[in-house]
Order: sequence, then structure tokens, then C-alpha cells
Amino acid sequence: MNSGQDLTETDLQAAEQAIFYTFKDKELFKTALTHSSWSNAFGGTNNERLEFLGDAVLELVITETLYCGTDSAEGTLTGIRQQYVSQAALDEASERADLQSFMRYSGGADNVGGKTKSNLFEAVLGAVYLDGGLKAARAMCRRFLKFKETENYKTLLQEYVQEKSRQIPRYETKETDCGYVCTVYALGKEARGVGASKKAAQTQAAGRLFQELTEKKK
Repeated sequence: MNSGQDLTETDLQAAEQAIFYTFKDKELFKTALTHSSWSNAFGGTNNERLEFLGDAVLELVITETLYCGTDSAEGTLTGIRQQYVSQAALDEASERADLQSFMRYSGGADNVGGKTKSNLFEAVLGAVYLDGGLKAARAMCRRFLKFKETENYKTLLQEYVQEKSRQIPRYETKETDCGYVCTVYALGKEARGVGASKKAAQTQAAGRLFQELTEKKK
């Protein structure tokens, strides 16, 4: 959207297609896409309250996913969750959904910098939760949130295992209501991982097993 440009019915339909969800309450979705700079200039309701709600929904969905998918200790789970709910992760999720293309705002770029993208994702998530419930909110998180590993643990694990044997790691991944859960087996050991996507769950499982095997080696 351009500064000062209002959302049309066609814009809302395109935005729904972008997030793979059709709202029953179109005004709710419109509010979720409304930056405070717009309401300050033209009146009406902005998305700040929805962003507040979406923040809580996001934490619940990710916490539920981690709790259902692993028996790790609280401290470990807290660290993993932080990587999913960080501003960087939410900025990327907002970009994948192309949400800023549909946001109505007023003024220059300075008005929509900082945490605008991450807040927008949370606001839309909050609206999806109100309109479609927790199941719809889970689906949105699983579609757009990606766990970004700093290392390619699947490759590292495979190379390590092949140094020790002629086998390769075996992955068993299943989908649950909470997300994806993966168990990886290699060298008589196993480790579990959880994620919003199959790739994220497998990467986390590979990382845990790789770290366990290499720590034992030391």
C-alpha cells in the first residue's frame, strides 16, 4: 500500500489469499492491517490491541508445539521458543506473507520502521485467532514461522555418521496438532526435535543428536 491509501475489497481478498485464510469478519482483518499512523491521521481503530493479543497467541502456539514435541527441560524450551518469537523471526514471517503490501498507514518511511513488520504479523495472528480460533492461528504460525539454524546440522550429522559407519541417519517425522515431531536415529542413538515445519523439526533433531555424539567423543 502507498501512504494514505485505503484498503479496498480487492485488497482484502488479495491479503486473505496471501495468508491462506478467509475472514468471516472483514472489518477485523482491516483493523489488523491498520498502522497507528493511519488512525492518527484519519481516525478509526489501529492494530495495537490485536498485536497485544497476537503476542500472547504466538507464545501459546510455540510453547504448545515445544511441549508436545519434546521432553526437554524448561530452560532449553525457553531458549528454543525465543528463537521462534524473536523480532527477526517475526520480521521474516511477515515478509513471507507479504503483509506490509496490504498495511494501511500514513506518512513517510520513518513512521513504519522498527518493529512494524513483527508487530503486523502478531496483529494479523491475533485477528486470525479471534476469527477462526486456535486451530487457524496454529496453521498461520506453521506456514510462515521458520526456525533458522545457524548451522546445517543435517549435513554435519550425516558426514559424522558416515565417517563412523556406512549408514546414514534415519528420520521419522510425524505431524501432530502441535506441529511436527521428528526422531532421528544413528549410531545406536536417537534424538527428538520439534518445529512448525518438517524441515525445522528434522534440523533440530539432527542438531541435538550431532551435539550428543560429538560431546561424547570429546
